[in-house]
Amino acid sequence: MSDETDVPLDTPLWAPRPVEETLAVYADWAATYDDDVTGAGYATPGRIAAAVADHVALDAAVLDFGCGTGLSGMALKDRGFVHVDGTDISPQMLDVARQRGVYDRVWASMPGALDINAGDYAAIVATGVISLGAAPPQTLDLVLSKLAPGGILALSFNDPTVAEGSYDAALDMAVAAGTCAVVSRENGPHLPGKNMGSDVMVLRRL
Repeated sequence: MSDETDVPLDTPLWAPRPVEETLAVYADWAATYDDDVTGAGYATPGRIAAAVADHVALDAAVLDFGCGTGLSGMALKDRGFVHVDGTDISPQMLDVARQRGVYDRVWASMPGALDINAGDYAAIVATGVISLGAAPPQTLDLVLSKLAPGGILALSFNDPTVAEGSYDAALDMAVAAGTCAVVSRENGPHLPGKNMGSDVMVLRRL
């Protein structure tokens, strides 16, 4: 695994950037991503999988939105989920995800779009995806729109995302509009090797 002092995590990842730049970052990072984040103790995928399991049956259909190299899918499978699909905007990250064999189906998404019908999945997981330096705040509304009433969205805001504020503002607006309810929210480890935490949240579509 990569040493904590020289991984790409030391670059300014958690900052707003154009989608083209985000794609370039993850294209370059795909080959070493797993070693880099697991080397820093990446804890959020397991925390999200545990949170989802409290609210969704293990045989329910789950979508790993922004699945990256598949670490979140692995955590879901390890938790006992048996029907997990994955999608991401980075072809290079998806190439790694496909090789894991944890997804029933994997496909490339277009930025700002999610080509599924509302209710296709009982739960959608977005591990570190709707966050600073990745998908913009309005992505929250997009993903919620793809859930039927009662559907679950589990996501995480890392510490820089919480501090920046615009993502919590988007969440507050969705709650105020009656689109969703916050079922749970808990701060815990994200990248312990970088002294970074994350808030893991479960939202229910109303």
